[in-house]
Amino acid sequence: MEPETIRTTVGIIGNFISFFLFLSPVPTFFKIIKAKSVQEFKPDPYVATVLNCALWVIYGLPFVHPDSLLVITINGTGLVIELAYVLIFITYSDWQKRRKIILALFLEIIFVVFIFFITMTFLHTTQARSMLIGILCLVFNIVMYTSPLTVMKLVIQTKSVKYMPFFLSVANFANGCVWLVYALLKFDPYIAIPNGLGTLSGAIQLILYATYYKTTNWDEDDDTPAEISEVELSKKNSTL
Repeated sequence: MEPETIRTTVGIIGNFISFFLFLSPVPTFFKIIKAKSVQEFKPDPYVATVLNCALWVIYGLPFVHPDSLLVITINGTGLVIELAYVLIFITYSDWQKRRKIILALFLEIIFVVFIFFITMTFLHTTQARSMLIGILCLVFNIVMYTSPLTVMKLVIQTKSVKYMPFFLSVANFANGCVWLVYALLKFDPYIAIPNGLGTLSGAIQLILYATYYKTTNWDEDDDTPAEISEVELSKKNSTL
């Protein structure tokens, strides 16, 4: 096959895996809706991912970074899903939390509009536009890919992988690998670097799982804080 055909195929596979990861928090939101309360779950990663997805959508636009339609499709889908999650948080939070979430979203909108204005007004080539938006996406992705360190630390301290689901770790590793290959087929450092780190993070999670699986007490009480639950792990690893 032609390299571009291979890249498109890899990108479609990446869209599928990323879509699954975007949907992975759904069970928790069913719990929130059923309880009519956000309980101890934190909105922060979802609000942050809204900004991350919005920046990637801008990055994939033809007049910013040509030939990146698959970047737009998955991050546009992710943006809609994340906004739905945030809307649920707004609906079932008390007024104090609700106000903070709305304020955060408002600031994100201002930031995205400002960046888009700067990009389209002062940068006149796709190379320059790709560099600015790409660097911003790169920084946000690196920050988000460091979040599983909390769970990894817990695994090492407790010698237990109970709170690091195997299939989710595999999906995170596969997601990083696929998008890394996608970026290398038509070299794109802004996609390659964060997903290279994501691949490494996923590989470490799988190594920890293999190391501590036998020492895990699967029958112990589930008293894990919500912020390091399965949902939070998946949420913070689910972006491109």
